[in-house]
Amino acid sequence: MWLFLAFLMVPLIEIALFVQVGGLIGLWPTLAVVVLTAIIGTWLVRAQGRVAMTNLRRSFSDLDDPSEPLAHGAMILVSGVLLLTPGFFTDAVGFALLLPPVRTAVFRWARQRVHVTQFQMGPNTQGPVHGDPAARGRPGDVIDGEFTEIPKDKSPNHPGSGWTRH
Repeated sequence: MWLFLAFLMVPLIEIALFVQVGGLIGLWPTLAVVVLTAIIGTWLVRAQGRVAMTNLRRSFSDLDDPSEPLAHGAMILVSGVLLLTPGFFTDAVGFALLLPPVRTAVFRWARQRVHVTQFQMGPNTQGPVHGDPAARGRPGDVIDGEFTEIPKDKSPNHPGSGWTRH
């Protein structure tokens, strides 16, 4: 239900803001502001995205929990989408998501509401596939399959196997 309300309210808020700002500063300055925020937003998203990728790589190389750098990267991506969407409300939310303290607050809020049942880094060493040597595939195991032998003396109208062109 809240998603429906967001899809309904955001365009209405954007239209109201366009009318108000357009009436205050005029049509062309309003359009210039929208284009300028998209250009500045794109530049900021690229810069913040590089920082987020660096933090994610560091997290992977140090074998730390990558959830926070991944969440920051996702929020930067959402920020870029919002900044490229024409409008003042979406620009305000997009610029807010580019601020690291805002992203950290959103991540903490989301982390309180998301419950991870299991988190494991590295190869899984438990369970029937990985822990049981009988369940693992070993070199030399037999693979069951069906085949059809194709005679060597094919006729010119032979349909072929489907794997090669004749």
